Amino acid sequence: MSVTIRLKRVGKPKHPHFRVVAIEKMRGPSGRPLEILGTYDPKEVSAAKKLTLNQERINHWIKNGAKPSDTVAQLLKVSATKKEKA
Repeated sequence: MSVTIRLKRVGKPKHPHFRVVAIEKMRGPSGRPLEILGTYDPKEVSAAKKLTLNQERINHWIKNGAKPSDTVAQLLKVSATKKEKA
């Protein structure tokens, strides 16, 4: 079982909202995830509400072999830099 951490779109048309999920790599875009790890709302104005992640569970999945998608990897870098500045 190959697990990936990726975004799953759940928003309305023209109002994107995404969940950060751990999911088997072969499941489709609307497949059932193993675990929901956070949310990402690109249209949110406040930076605090734009990206919410359960960093503990993300680290758990990565430690157990899950690979983040390119987009999720960039989001993880952004959230890490925000925490360093705070």
